[in-house]
Amino acid sequence: MLMRFDPFRELDRLTSQTLGRQWSSVLPMDAYRHGDRFLVHVDLPGIDPSSVDLTVEKNVLTIKAERSWQRQDGDEVVIAERPQGTFTRQLFLGESLDTDHLEATYDNGVLTVTIPVADRAKPRKVAITNSAGSGRSDGQSHAIEATASTSSDNGEREPDLVGTAT
Repeated sequence: MLMRFDPFRELDRLTSQTLGRQWSSVLPMDAYRHGDRFLVHVDLPGIDPSSVDLTVEKNVLTIKAERSWQRQDGDEVVIAERPQGTFTRQLFLGESLDTDHLEATYDNGVLTVTIPVADRAKPRKVAITNSAGSGRSDGQSHAIEATASTSSDNGEREPDLVGTAT
């Protein structure tokens, strides 16, 4: 899940409006859970795939990309609205995601990062047996199936993914 309000993104938007820029330096993205994996799509239009750098340190995924335009001698720039430079986006990954098996692809200007849900965080069946002296006279135990999943103390699911921009 993503953090719904990111104060830094709002500051970036206000700065962009103040300076007259149409596009912020934040990399726009979509993130969602599909089955037992998280998918993150980041728009990187006009960015050379070799300039994209993905790193994971502890539970922070950092996406860094660079776009530049080399002006030639004699070029007379009339309009220059496309942002140039280095762009960075950080995602704080929950403990329930398996960062060791993260995969990334780049197609048509969109970086797709696939992060599997860790096996320890997937719902699983747990057998519960009666202990001796629990009222059964035949000495046999009964197996009861239960489902386990990660949740916080207040019963809500813990977030798997939180996004911020720098």
